[in-house]
Formats: sequence, C-alpha cells, structure tokens
Amino acid sequence: MDRFTESIYTLIVETSTNLPDDVRRAIARAKLTEEMGTRASLALSTIGENIIMAQDDQAPICQDTGMPTFFVRCPVGANQIEMARQIREAVVAATREGKLRPNSVDSVTGKNSGNNLGPGTPVIHFEQWEKDEIEVKLLLKGGGCENKNIQYSLPTELEGLGRAGRDLDGVRKCILHAVYQAQGQGCSAGFLGVAIGGDRTTGYEAAKEQLLRRVDDVNPDPRLAELEAYIMENANRLDIGTMGFGGRVTLLGCKIGAINRLPASFFVSVAYNCWAFRRLGVIIDPATGGITQWLYRDGGELPELGAAEGIAGSEGSRRVVLRAPVSEEQIRELKVGDVVIIDGLIHTGRDALHKYLMDHDSPVDLRGGILYHCGPVMLQDEKGEWHVKAAGPTTSSREEPYQADIIKKFGIRAVIGKGGMGPKTLAGLKEFGAVYLNAIGGAAQYYARCVKKVEGVDFLEFGIPEAMWHLQVEGFAAIVTMDAHGNSLHAEVQQRSLAKLAEFADPVFV
Repeated sequence: MDRFTESIYTLIVETSTNLPDDVRRAIARAKLTEEMGTRASLALSTIGENIIMAQDDQAPICQDTGMPTFFVRCPVGANQIEMARQIREAVVAATREGKLRPNSVDSVTGKNSGNNLGPGTPVIHFEQWEKDEIEVKLLLKGGGCENKNIQYSLPTELEGLGRAGRDLDGVRKCILHAVYQAQGQGCSAGFLGVAIGGDRTTGYEAAKEQLLRRVDDVNPDPRLAELEAYIMENANRLDIGTMGFGGRVTLLGCKIGAINRLPASFFVSVAYNCWAFRRLGVIIDPATGGITQWLYRDGGELPELGAAEGIAGSEGSRRVVLRAPVSEEQIRELKVGDVVIIDGLIHTGRDALHKYLMDHDSPVDLRGGILYHCGPVMLQDEKGEWHVKAAGPTTSSREEPYQADIIKKFGIRAVIGKGGMGPKTLAGLKEFGAVYLNAIGGAAQYYARCVKKVEGVDFLEFGIPEAMWHLQVEGFAAIVTMDAHGNSLHAEVQQRSLAKLAEFADPVFV
C-alpha cells in the first residue's frame, strides 16, 4: 500500500481544517435559531467566519488539534503493524506542517515530544471485518472538551436533579447534568456521545464511538431515539448557549448507545465534544492505499456560514479599545458586556507558565499587561522567524488556582480566555483592578489573523503550546464577562441554568 501514508496524511489535514457537512448544517441551524444581536448570535457568526477561514487557508479550525484517535476497520489478514507505523508517520508529517499542534506530553517529566508521538499517542483502534476495503475514521477531540467528559455511577445524587436511579430516567438526568456541568468551558454549543453500561474503560470508549455517528441519523433503538430527541429539546432550554453566554442553543447533537454491564455496576459515560466537531473518514483501497471514498461528506449544498455580524461589529454593546500598558482607571470603567478591541502587545500563558510564575519572576514586564490563555500552533521558517498558524483561547478554569495571585504579583490588567473563571479570580479582579475577557473558543483562524507580528518567545523548553509567546495584535475582539466590580456573566448563567435544571427533576422515563 504505497499510498496509505499519503491517504492518512490527507485525512488528518482535512479533519483538522475542514468541518464535515453534517456539523456545518447543525451550526447553521443554531445560527438561525439565535436572536440577532445577542452575544450567542455574535459568537456563532464568528464561529462561522472561522470555519470558512480554516477551509480557505487549509489551516487548523482550532489551535488545540486534540488527541488524534483513529478507528480502523480492515480485512482479515491486513498488516496492522505496518498500518500503525504509517499512521504514525503521517501524524509526524502533519505536525511538522502545522496541521496538528504538538500535543503529546510525557506525563512524568512534562516534556513535549514535539511530533505527537509517545506512549499512548496517537490512539489507534483496529477492528477486523469481512469487507475487502479499509475504513479509517479520525476524531480530533481537543483538551477543553475532553476535560468536560464525565462518568456517573448509578444510583447517585445530582445537583439540581436529585436522585438518579438505575433506569432510563436516571440516565436522562445524568445527560442533562453533563450538559449543565460543561457550561461554556467545553466550547458550547456542543455534541454528546453517551454510553449506558460497560465498565469504566469500555463505557468511555463506547461514548466516543457514538460521536462517529452522523448528526442527522436516527437511533435504531426506539427507546434511545426517544431519549435523544428529549435531550435535544430540553438541554436547549437550560439557557447556557454558545460559549456559555446564554442563549437558545446549547446542544447541537446527542447520540446514545448501550452496552452490557456487570450486575454490580451501572455507569453512564458522557463524551462531550465542542462545536469544532472534527471527525472525518475515508474508505481506502487495500491494494494501493489510495482513498476511494470520503465519509461524512454527502455532496449536497452546504449552508452559508460567513459572518453577517461579528463581535468587533457588535452594535448592542459599548466598544472600547485597549492598548498595553493599560491603566487601572481604564479597567474600572469596563462593565460586563462591553466589547474590547485590543491593539498592541499581548503575552500567551497556559498551565506551565502560571505554575512557573508563582515562584519566579517574569522574563518581561507585565505591569499593565494583557495575558492570553492560548497555546498556539506555530511554525518557524528557514530564517528562524516564527509565524502563528492558529491562536484561539484555551479553557481558563485550569488557571483558577493561580490567576488572582499572578494578577497581584505582576500587575496584569486583563486576562483573555474562554469559559470564565471562578470566585477566587473574580475577587482578585475586583481587588486589584483587572478584567476577564472571553474570546470565542475554537476560533483559531479568526484570532490568528489578528496577530501582526511575533515579537519573541520565552520558555520554549515547555513546548510550543506552553511557551510564553509575545504577540503584536490588531483588532483582537473579546467580550468582558468578568469585570472589576465583582460581576460575572459566567456565574449568572450558571445560577440561571441550575434553576432551569431543577425543572427536570421529576421522573419522565419510568
């Protein structure tokens, strides 16, 4: 199969840069559902624009290209060892070309392998079948939504819903709770893959396999089909909305499967996927290794996704331009809902940097500065200059233990991320005069185009995603969702959605 490596490379590139037809249609429906001019509508417009940008530039839709997970079905007698070798070869090539971000990190040392290879990465599932063709499906699921996966052991008590028993109604409550607990941190509006039963390992595997179903299919089990329809209708009544801004669309798809379990165990496993639902598949000729058919592409007319409106053009909110160094007076004037346009220097910082800064000085002066929770995709040219290939925000909640202390220590005035932060950070923003700005999660091309120059980098030894990049930006738009007066849109949406969740506490499927 001389062309197998090339085919897998093509599959990786297309999966990373070009959303499948069924996902595009789901996002287009969501865009039409939201009321024009709302924060959710503006976010969906930006998402639509980002999807087109990624396709046109053949660049990653989201900077977090996730854990490459391959599902391979092959004829009896196929050389799985050689196929796995060629898959790894294609992964290395895609990483080198900036189609995948280097995401494989040694769990003991914290060292990034730099090529997405290492123990357990990429993930490759092989299965034999009796067809004389090879089917390869690829799922790129980012860390932000992976962190919102959740597994329940029934019976259990659920916040807002009460007892969930060992029956279909208990499963219903678990799924609704899974949507609630994700809020906007998993880049909602999202998709769910759910598995009823199994053990703790096979349950999660089966939940991820549900994500391989088409968004528009119908469950062959009428009981589960009814439950899927119920979840789609009622999860969207929780008013969490896109990015957790509130809104009519919180869930874009829900697929539920069931596998047998032990009598002593009743697990419900939920795989949460962000709006950037990157999964494609191909049929490959086992003789040549060439692609003969694409899966999840039906050749029909695709919906219009280009942005008619965007965050930067929002008419319903006050627009403020910030340029570092930012004064405390400027920050105190900002309120939740204001649209901020950033021009000038910002600095990226994720988990490794926050941990480091707790006990060390910063290599650059951060007084009045702007810190961006971002792990970009970067490529270096032959002259040694760095270029941003993708640069959307990462989930900010991971930095909650550090953020207030770092704001105080270094005099930071603005933090950019997605999904919001908790009470400790909110208190720090109020005390020290800073704001939290919510960028649109997954919109990696939209924000990459705002970067006009890479000024430099520190801590490259942390790996490209965790390094501290110094970026000159222009027209970088985000929304104030936590201000310096103790107000948090995220806390407000969570409280409101919890009250709505409680409306579903009474049994339905009995």
